[in-house]
Amino acid sequence: MTKVKICGITNLDDALAAIECGADALGFVFAPSPRQVTTSAVKDIVGQLPPFIFKVGVFVNSELAEVQETMSLCNLDLAQLHGDESPDYCA
Repeated sequence: MTKVKICGITNLDDALAAIECGADALGFVFAPSPRQVTTSAVKDIVGQLPPFIFKVGVFVNSELAEVQETMSLCNLDLAQLHGDESPDYCA
């Protein structure tokens, strides 16, 4: 079964449009990027999403404690590590 994640979500309208188009997961970029979001913005968006949507935080070379804190604060389901994280870090 194919699953689809739409990444770079920055607002609720885009999140809902992605879900309407069939997205199974939404990605929120916390790394420096034109699509970077704040924890506050993501908390607001995530609080209005259906429970069946996977919420993914995208991180690049972040400290582990920062990833864990952001995951908890934003109620994210998964972390996508997109930097130079070591296998030990990922474990």
